[in-house]
Amino acid sequence: MSYFQHYAFAFMALHSHLLSRVTGIDSTESQTKVLHFNKNDARCSDDRHFYINTTKKNNLSCSKTTENLHSLDVLEISSKRLLAAFPLDPVRENSVRTVKNCVFSVAQPTPLKGPLKVAAVSKFGVWAGQLGDGRAHLLGEYINRHGERWEIQLKGSGKTPYSRNGDGRAVIRSSVREFLCSEVMHYLGIPTSRAASLIVSNEVVWRDQFYNGHVKKEKGAIVARVAKSWFRIGSLEILASFGEIDLLRKLLNFVIDEHFPSVHASDSDKYLDFFSRVVTDTANLIALWMSVGFAHGVCNTDNFSLLSITIDYGPFGFMESYSPNFVPNTSDDEGRYKIGNQANTGMYNLDKLREALNPVLDTSQQLSAMQILKGYPDMYNKRFLELFKSKLGFLGEDAGDAYLIAYLLKLMEDTQADFTMTFRLLSEISVQQLQDQSIPQEFWALQDLASHKLFSDWVPMYLLRLKRNASDSDKERRKRMKRINPRYILRNWMAESAVRKAERSDFSEVHLLQRVLSAPFQKQTEAEEAGYASRPPSWAEDLRVSCSS
Repeated sequence: MSYFQHYAFAFMALHSHLLSRVTGIDSTESQTKVLHFNKNDARCSDDRHFYINTTKKNNLSCSKTTENLHSLDVLEISSKRLLAAFPLDPVRENSVRTVKNCVFSVAQPTPLKGPLKVAAVSKFGVWAGQLGDGRAHLLGEYINRHGERWEIQLKGSGKTPYSRNGDGRAVIRSSVREFLCSEVMHYLGIPTSRAASLIVSNEVVWRDQFYNGHVKKEKGAIVARVAKSWFRIGSLEILASFGEIDLLRKLLNFVIDEHFPSVHASDSDKYLDFFSRVVTDTANLIALWMSVGFAHGVCNTDNFSLLSITIDYGPFGFMESYSPNFVPNTSDDEGRYKIGNQANTGMYNLDKLREALNPVLDTSQQLSAMQILKGYPDMYNKRFLELFKSKLGFLGEDAGDAYLIAYLLKLMEDTQADFTMTFRLLSEISVQQLQDQSIPQEFWALQDLASHKLFSDWVPMYLLRLKRNASDSDKERRKRMKRINPRYILRNWMAESAVRKAERSDFSEVHLLQRVLSAPFQKQTEAEEAGYASRPPSWAEDLRVSCSS
């Protein structure tokens, strides 16, 4: 039995993407101050992207930097480089239309109706033609205190030329989920966009959450989010589809020059080298998703970053009971993007990237690109195996590792064992307890797993494999495993609980989850008291998430 049987491949057609930008920034100016952060939530941490220094303030202490942050004196955003690099849509009218021969369109954000509150700081199966940011505005770039360049985008900030029939808004429900999930993914060590702030209002937004005719009013919200780049596979796909080859080449050169330093601009094979890098990084990203039981929910080309980071958190979900058929998105009736299909969907999207690159590749390079893509399954398998070996505490190489992993996953599937807590509790239980099959009652996920008649066959094989770890001890094994197996993830019921309170203007659980999920591998008293590592409540079984947001 191969462990990869649990992640079967299935192909599908997907969508494309084109960015929009905001007229709130004068294109003639190089600096604009636009964002506000919650003064009460300011922190001093090297990995918080919103601590920014200008050149004249590089030597400031962290406390001084935080003080300046509130005055906005140090937050400088520029759209100048991006506007200089690409042609701008000449049409200034913010109307839904077909946009060609440009990368950015001008769209004025629509302010939320007050009063506003800073709540927190920090389409299937067919070609859809033009599909761009229907409610997101790219403000520009800023440089953080480490000299890194980030792009700031607002989501839910109003209509753009790509809004189709949408109103350009986002609701609290989806915005809280995106804010929290992008942050926990960062702290889980998975490449991702980041959330800078969450702004909520009392503005009424009408949504049919489950597309069943039950339209209801919800509160509007805007998430300020950042990434090194917001360009996606679809950003290239749409240019190739429209035959805009000069612009395609210009965008490729920009992305390579800015974000792929290992690819030499003067190399005749630079586009091929770029493709190879994206294939490798995408295989790694999806293997990382699988290692924490994360299902994106809408894995189209519009939602796959060229930088291979996780973006556009919509109807995502962290798998609870293990099942390769887990589908977080109730709008996905056919299960196209179920968790077991993600690796294959990644290959499909990469093939669409390959097709988009064909116009700038010669015949020989096109054949080479096909060969590179053929290597994707092996790359993914290798990374998947590495990650799950680490999750089980294995050191070194052993021919039977894949079999042991597959065996465990099958036991988990049969018993509907909790994915996160099975691996976490294997990190906490001692070898002696496993050997005696003396599983404490509070180790509930292992209790479920032990109900399988074959569990007693798997345990001796697992313990024998652990014995083959060179220069290892049970204490070190548990310490090592707890560093890779989180105790807390953003379960749907946790997000839903926070959302329900937020809709009543109570953001206490949003803040609690923000604190807890910033240290997902560490046992925390307040998280335990909230039940975040306990068996999910019975009401959680009825929760559903859709594309409506």
